Amino acid sequence: MTYEVSPVIEFFNTVGEQFLRNSLLELTAVVFAIAYLVLAVRENILCWYAAGISTLIFLFIFWDVKLYMESGLQVYYLAMAVYGWYQWRLVNDNSEGLQVSMWSMRQHLIALLLIALLTFISGYLLNSGTDAQLPYLDSFTTWGSVVTTFMVARKVLENWIYWLVIDSVSIYLYIDRELYFTSMLFAVYIVIIFFGWFSWSKSYQQVKTV
Repeated sequence: MTYEVSPVIEFFNTVGEQFLRNSLLELTAVVFAIAYLVLAVRENILCWYAAGISTLIFLFIFWDVKLYMESGLQVYYLAMAVYGWYQWRLVNDNSEGLQVSMWSMRQHLIALLLIALLTFISGYLLNSGTDAQLPYLDSFTTWGSVVTTFMVARKVLENWIYWLVIDSVSIYLYIDRELYFTSMLFAVYIVIIFFGWFSWSKSYQQVKTV
C-alpha cells in the first residue's frame, strides 16, 4: 500500500533538505537582514552595518539561483549602506540626526513611473536575452527596492508602504526559486513593516510639532 505525502509534509521535507544543503549561508544572511530592519525601525545607524553584511551574502545566493536582477541589486544595496550610514550620521544645527520626512504626490508619481519603466525595459531584456527566471517580477522587486532603499536612506516615511508591496511580491519570487528561508524572512519583514510605519510616524509627528 502506498501513501500520499501531504503538501505540508512535503514542504517541510524540502525545507529540511535545503537546510542541510545550503542553509548556513542563507540563514546568516537572513539573521543580518532582520537585524538591519529592526535597527532601521529604531532609527539606529548600526542598521547599515548589518545591511552591508547581509547584502554581500545575498549577492552570491541570488546569482546562484539565476535571479540576476536581485543579485545586481545587492551591489546597489552595498553602496546605499555606505550612503545611508553617511546621511544618518549628519547633524543639523540642533545636533540631531536626519529627521523623518514625507514626499509630495509629485515625487511619488515620478518614483512609480520610473519603477514601471525600468521594470518593463529590464524585464524585456532579461526575458529575451538570458535564462533569468521570472524576469519581470525580478525586475519589479529590484527597481522598486532601488527607489525604496534611497527613501530609507533619506528617512522618507512612505518607504514602509513601498516595502509592503515589494516584499509581498518577493515572497512569491523566492518560494518559486526554493529559497524558503529567504521567503520566511520577507514574511517577517511584512510584520516589522507595520512597526516601522508607526515608529517613524511618531517621529515625524514629533518633528512637525517642534
